Amino acid sequence: MFSYKYEIFTSVIEDKVNKGVLLKGERLPSIREIKKEFGLSIVSIQSGYESLIMKGLVKSIPKRGYFVDKDFENSSQALPKTFFPISRDVDFIHNLELTSARNKSSEANSFNNAVPGDVLIPQKLILRTMQNIIREKGASLLRYYPSNGLEELRNLISDRMRKFGTNIHPDEIIITDGALQALYIALRSITNEGDVIAIESPCVFSVLEIVASLKLKIIEIPMDIQNGFDINYFEKICDEHTIKALVITPNFHNPTGKLMSDSDKKNLVATSAKHKIPIIENDIYGDLYFTEQRPTCLKNFDDENVMTFSSFSKSLAPGIRLGWLNAGKFFQQAEKIKFSLGRSVSPIYQELIVKLLLNNSYGRHLRSFRKKLNQQAMLLLSALKKYFPETSYFHQPKGGYSIWCELPKEINMTEFYNYCEAEKIHFTPGTTFSVTNEYQHCFRVVFSDYLNSESLVLIEKVGKKAHELLLK
Repeated sequence: MFSYKYEIFTSVIEDKVNKGVLLKGERLPSIREIKKEFGLSIVSIQSGYESLIMKGLVKSIPKRGYFVDKDFENSSQALPKTFFPISRDVDFIHNLELTSARNKSSEANSFNNAVPGDVLIPQKLILRTMQNIIREKGASLLRYYPSNGLEELRNLISDRMRKFGTNIHPDEIIITDGALQALYIALRSITNEGDVIAIESPCVFSVLEIVASLKLKIIEIPMDIQNGFDINYFEKICDEHTIKALVITPNFHNPTGKLMSDSDKKNLVATSAKHKIPIIENDIYGDLYFTEQRPTCLKNFDDENVMTFSSFSKSLAPGIRLGWLNAGKFFQQAEKIKFSLGRSVSPIYQELIVKLLLNNSYGRHLRSFRKKLNQQAMLLLSALKKYFPETSYFHQPKGGYSIWCELPKEINMTEFYNYCEAEKIHFTPGTTFSVTNEYQHCFRVVFSDYLNSESLVLIEKVGKKAHELLLK
């Protein structure tokens, strides 16, 4: 089902461009031809072509028409990584300095904050709804709410996930203070200090921080260039080590943006069940898909071995610290841990999400938000490919917030980051996503804040610097 009328023809064009059926420079159907074939208004057709232009797929040439403006294939591939299945302690102090020093929300030139920017947050919707809740609920918002969260909220989350094929019983849901608390609870429920767990590599820094705080050891599982999480490598380490849990983000992994296929999800669940290893599934980006339908969860393929968690901070606003954990058969232990961390989650945030889910305001917001994110992703990806060296690698995201970048090995990354720092252009260095040294020439670029002409000029500027360093 399309969100906009024009998508009836833009989706066809986009698919043909991405598959190489339509190549760069080819002329596209005129407005008159589109109108005749699809029965759309001229305004809708123009809006459709404008959306394709915003994605970097199409260009308009005055008095000539519309033409494909995207190369079919990336000119290079990311280099394969060499891993050895070694359990390691996590030392995150250096990474904390790298990320927090660059995490200044007031900076206009930041491409490193994986949260929705102020312009993309539905401020009026959120604030208006909160005002209505305060008028309706009054002083009751100042009391403790149920420790596991409002029953109505848990039912709504369960109902919503069931629509996507994920059967989650509301009595097995725990409402948490954001996604990180959900992860903390899940890990504490099934591990003890010194245990070894498996994580993706690269892995988002906040996960490494939680692992370090629990004094767990990790084995990093590489993300395959084409398919994402390397299931064969995971099975190998399961045979050789005692693994107590796997933490994974199958839908729009941060930082690579990879989306795991359904067949790989089934295989991973089967492998995990075979070795009796619980999976902790991070689904915080699952709602931020650019395709026609939401991707499946690992939980769709297993009712016993998978704990799933998510939150609303990535899809609504970063300040809304409300997440949830489906603990499944580990619920009793998870419930005790949650209670020890605090009596209840903010009442007004719980009531807010209830309202937004009940009247489908959340769904309407998501449709608009995904469209904006998709446009920004295509704009940023197009600029990166245009201005950086041809032998650079950039992953094209199908959802989420992130583009994973890898520069040629010949570039001195210390000089590159010093230049970025001097110009106040902030990316997240690849070294923050691992305890290995595999990602020194990689960095993450985030497109969740509003991109303007100044943003693209900055990408051009730093891309030119990369060219200069490559020639040194």
